[in-house]
Amino acid sequence: MTQETSIKTEIQNGVVIVSFAQPSIGALNGIGEISKAINDYVDQNKPQKLIVDFEGVKFFSSQALGMLIELWRKLEKYQGKMVISGINPQLYRVFKITNLNKIFQFFDDSQSAVKSFGEN
Repeated sequence: MTQETSIKTEIQNGVVIVSFAQPSIGALNGIGEISKAINDYVDQNKPQKLIVDFEGVKFFSSQALGMLIELWRKLEKYQGKMVISGINPQLYRVFKITNLNKIFQFFDDSQSAVKSFGEN
């Protein structure tokens, strides 16, 4: 399944992968639209396994961090699991500075993340 907005959703081996169609995620780049699209998808489909893939994303605002935390909490309510893949080292530093690297699990790419769900 592919959803045409500024996000793309696909399913591989029962794992939902959400990726972004633009290199910058922030107020000027439709974070509200992105957040709504992802949250609507999660509300409707209640995926048990979700990957948020940042491959190709060079910048995100603090609002994107809030969106990820909200999404993580939503999945946690029904024992869903979310991981992050494809994040570049500069953006990963933001997770370390905010200690969010202790909440989220990170993978180099979406394929590694998909495989990790098979191991659980």
